[in-house]
Amino acid sequence: MISDTLLRAARRMVLAGATAFAVGIVAVPSFVTPTIASDGPPSVADLAERLLGAVVNISTSQTVKGTEGPGAVPMPQLPEGSPFQDFFDDFFKNRGGDKGGAAQKVQSLGSGFVVDAEQGIVVTNNHVIADADDIEVNFSDGVTLKATLVGTDTKTDVAVLKVDPKGHKLTAVKFGDSTKMRVGDWVMAIGNPFGLGGTVTVGIVSARNRDINSGPYDDFIQTDAAINRGNSGGPLFNAAGEVINTAIISPSGGSIGIGFSIPSQLAAGVVDQLRQYGETRRGWLGVRIQPVTADIAESLGMATAKGALVAGVIKGGPVDNGTVQAGDVIIKFDGKDIHEMRDLPRVVAESPVGKAVDVVIVRKGIEQTVKVTLGRLEDGEKLASGENGSTDQGNSDKATPPVSTASVLGMTVGELNDQTRQKFGIAADVSGVVVTDVTKDSPAAERGIQPGEVITEIAQESVGTPKDVMDRIGALKQQGRKNALLMLASKTGELRFVTIRMD
Repeated sequence: MISDTLLRAARRMVLAGATAFAVGIVAVPSFVTPTIASDGPPSVADLAERLLGAVVNISTSQTVKGTEGPGAVPMPQLPEGSPFQDFFDDFFKNRGGDKGGAAQKVQSLGSGFVVDAEQGIVVTNNHVIADADDIEVNFSDGVTLKATLVGTDTKTDVAVLKVDPKGHKLTAVKFGDSTKMRVGDWVMAIGNPFGLGGTVTVGIVSARNRDINSGPYDDFIQTDAAINRGNSGGPLFNAAGEVINTAIISPSGGSIGIGFSIPSQLAAGVVDQLRQYGETRRGWLGVRIQPVTADIAESLGMATAKGALVAGVIKGGPVDNGTVQAGDVIIKFDGKDIHEMRDLPRVVAESPVGKAVDVVIVRKGIEQTVKVTLGRLEDGEKLASGENGSTDQGNSDKATPPVSTASVLGMTVGELNDQTRQKFGIAADVSGVVVTDVTKDSPAAERGIQPGEVITEIAQESVGTPKDVMDRIGALKQQGRKNALLMLASKTGELRFVTIRMD
């Protein structure tokens, strides 16, 4: 039987819990010790007060065509993401406001932060200031300064601005080490949501290394700190008040508990290059790559699927001397492990131009280390575009011998000669065996192989005739292989690898 003392104690606990619930707190029994993270301060007021002066609002204006006709009323310029934006869009655009006419000034708002008080350097997003005619930086105390553009990088969406440091006493913040941030660490976002200015929100690091397909160097940190339109370009701080992320974005434009930001490790390097050169100077390896799937790993004799598979080498690039070859798998670059394909472009881009680095590759099942001197990505992009744009369809006046063909793995393959080059528009410098037809629902069709593609290698051995193709497939089957690794060239010579089932 329960004693009266115990019943009275239980009643007191229930009443205490109900009272706590009513005022918005949680009642914790005395025998339960709550666990509070040591990095979670009871108040962030001191930290926010120290940082607010360094975070700025970015205001831009751009001249665009406006409404037409006499007496036309221009559409009001609302802060980005305003709750009334949809209403005014519908009202004015339905009245013909999108048909062009007299030029008007359109304004947009974003966020940024000062990283150098002596030089007046401000960091923001590229999309915040893109195509702007005028840029103004608004400080928390109401002072506004004109800004000039130092440089931008579209690949990371980072822009660097400069204001006159004599026009206002500036407060700067410094970049921290984003690599030390752990899931669960406290973070603070300060920005300009909906044009309200100086808004502070707090959350935690929800995840790391997010790839949201926004660019070639995606390595976002995810946070649940409230982020809305207008926060773009604003900083995310750690508990020490250091910028560990920048270029805050939200997938919906409004706070849904998921926001992403660029790690300071990546952003700081871009900012330094823009300040020094007015442009980026990224390292370049000069290879085309693709993921290493389980099938490709098995075909290459690798125990696990990891690294980046080299699908081609850019002519005139840093490794055009045979140091790295098509079919190699890069598993380590300059001491950094390459776990998956997307890791390689980022670590290469972060490396200095002209640096000699060790690259660990797997070639025909054997791991080896090669030394590579990096080129400059911006120069390499010009080479790559020129290489892709050059096509020679051959001379159709030459005699064309009879075409011998073979059928294998759902493909019909034939000799690559003047006739087939002209038929499929294949460049003169592409060699191998041409795919002339692909059977529907065949293993080749499943891998997306198209007529006009050229088989250059099978299991890392060159093929030049349909008979070579048949012999290589037969040899692989005798070895007990389940998949055949094919290196295919496009009409212009771009290479890719595919694996095809042989059962």
